[in-house]
Amino acid sequence: MDFAYDSTTIELRERLLGFMDEHVYPAEKEFHAAVDAHPDHWGPPPMIEDLKAAARKQGLWNLFLPGDGGAGLTNLQYAPLAEITGRSSAIAPVALNCAAPDTGNMEVLHAFGTEEQKRDWLEPLLAGEIRSAFAMTEPDVASSDATNIATSIVRDGDDYVINGRKWWITGAMNPNAAIFIVMGKTDPTAGRHRQQSMILVPRDTPGVEIVRGMHVLGYDDRDHGGHAEIVFTDVRVPASNLIAGEGDGFAIAQARLGPGRIHHCMRAIGIAERAIEAMCRRASSRVAFGRPLSEQGVVRDWIAESRVKVEQLRLLTLKTAWLMDTVGNQSAHAEIQAIKIATPRTVEWILDKAIQTHGAAGLSQDFPLAAAIAGIRTLRFADGPDEVHKNALAKAELRRHA
Repeated sequence: MDFAYDSTTIELRERLLGFMDEHVYPAEKEFHAAVDAHPDHWGPPPMIEDLKAAARKQGLWNLFLPGDGGAGLTNLQYAPLAEITGRSSAIAPVALNCAAPDTGNMEVLHAFGTEEQKRDWLEPLLAGEIRSAFAMTEPDVASSDATNIATSIVRDGDDYVINGRKWWITGAMNPNAAIFIVMGKTDPTAGRHRQQSMILVPRDTPGVEIVRGMHVLGYDDRDHGGHAEIVFTDVRVPASNLIAGEGDGFAIAQARLGPGRIHHCMRAIGIAERAIEAMCRRASSRVAFGRPLSEQGVVRDWIAESRVKVEQLRLLTLKTAWLMDTVGNQSAHAEIQAIKIATPRTVEWILDKAIQTHGAAGLSQDFPLAAAIAGIRTLRFADGPDEVHKNALAKAELRRHA
């Protein structure tokens, strides 16, 4: 395993670091002020379009996508770039058109979409003209088991009719989210993993009701487009909107979530790095009991442990990316599960220590740490809760030793 950056990664990394310094970090204060100034508006501030134009001009666009329309990068090449964007997670991924859930939706359409679906939805997504959402989680069933999904997708002549209720649909509050990929059941009598299908539902389809925006530990996540509760009542779309075939939904979901999980982990490492920087700055600038916090043994312990933990995470994530590139996502399944278990939990620990170092200020809106820990805590549910991944990982380990 060779994790050294190749020439392409080095060149893109230097270009991205310059873009962050020149465009992203200076825009953060203005961005959050604009979001706070318009509490009834879920779309991004106009400045985002300027950042997107600058990113495209510098060739920092669709870096996540390996095939046509993307930058042609491997997972190993993309990993350090995604980490950098995680340092400003509300702005940089969107500016580079590398933000969830669009990345996963574009991958689905790229891999499974028809030519018509690609023309109508993938092309405008790749161009950054629209946003999208992925409607899978439901309030009335335990969605940690995706086979529980109860939303119905029923064939009626040349159409499908959709009925169901979804929530925690990330980005769906954003009025620019023009298309939803909805997962539901087309045949409840089929085998357990062949009941589900995925279908494209335009936002403005009659019967689609955005009920409310969900709060995450008190945060509305407006800067990420919010998380919606949506009701689908007799929503009728053409049969041609079905992705792949009936019964393919579960397999598509698994294909979608693999890259999504590693992307989340890559960006989370960037969040951890920025938290360590904030912790060091605060520890060096504050005095308690006659000496700087940086000279207090317990604070030094937190800083040292944080450095060790983030380096371990990075190596495990790079190994996972390398395996995905060399043996495929399925063969790297155990490592994908491992980083999904370890990363949110570890970054949550680092953020907790950074907050503690900041004292009461760490809990306030004056620093990004409280919002960051709320966001990271959600990753222990998103794309599958810790317990599901641990159970599957343990079963595979037991089989290996049987």
